[in-house]
Amino acid sequence: MKFRSDPSLIHGSIAPLVTPFTAEGAVDVDALRRLVRWQLAAGSHGISLGGSTGEPSSQSVAERAEAIRVVAGAIDDRVPFMPGTGSAKLAETLELTGVARDAGADAALIITPYYARPTQEALFVWYSTVAREYPDLPIVIYNVPSRTAVEIDPHTVGRLFRAHENIVGIKETTKDFEHFSRVIEAAGPELLVWSGIELLCLPVLTLGGVGFVSALANIAPSAVAQMYEAYQVGDFDRARELHYAVQPLVDLLFVETNPAPAKWLLAQRGLIGSDFVRPPLLPLSERGRATVTALAESRLALLTDPALGEEDI
Repeated sequence: MKFRSDPSLIHGSIAPLVTPFTAEGAVDVDALRRLVRWQLAAGSHGISLGGSTGEPSSQSVAERAEAIRVVAGAIDDRVPFMPGTGSAKLAETLELTGVARDAGADAALIITPYYARPTQEALFVWYSTVAREYPDLPIVIYNVPSRTAVEIDPHTVGRLFRAHENIVGIKETTKDFEHFSRVIEAAGPELLVWSGIELLCLPVLTLGGVGFVSALANIAPSAVAQMYEAYQVGDFDRARELHYAVQPLVDLLFVETNPAPAKWLLAQRGLIGSDFVRPPLLPLSERGRATVTALAESRLALLTDPALGEEDI
């Protein structure tokens, strides 16, 4: 919780980890610790867990809580930790947010409640309830309409930001780049904004965003972190070079439903022991494997060395 008192320190490339499972389908906590250490060695500026890439809806509250504690322990305050603690159920959201707070998380990432399609007023009440329950914990809204079937309106974001001191930012996972701009306009430049869309990670920085929570960091964490760092020091040519260079790896991630392609590649590279994904997802198909292999081979230099930091693993 070293960064909790100043959420603006949660910037740069925040890696949203996959949740590794054993071949039998249990959460593999040893592999989870290994991924954290690898991410830190690769230069990621922070760690997230329990977003869409982490398959949270297929896990029990107890499994998610254990994973939060494991990751918090593995990070040990070296970089910011912003776990996803949201659910379609308010009671589960409050329970997991409490777990994150007690584990030492620096902020909690709360997804808009999925399936129910609540109104904007209902979303205001939902986030207000969480914020009031944990006034000492920074809260980050997670807008991902492709997964939840509801989009939080920019004016609702602005209203929440003004109403609660501990609602500090938003992770925007929408391809509507205009939405990013309208959110910042509605809330003001003090709102912390992270992109969850890989090919909008660099553009969001030009609008005043503070970084990104990109699934690409699961396979190419060094390249993603370097793109942010290049932008920050004014090396815009290098930042753009990396932005375009990683595009085949972004395509790789979505050959089939995320995170199946990333998990298969991580398993092939020896970073996790199994590419198991829980139902309703399926492991990468044979055709998908061929496509992922070709895309990976086209950008091998950008895939972070799986042996990086091996002495710590």
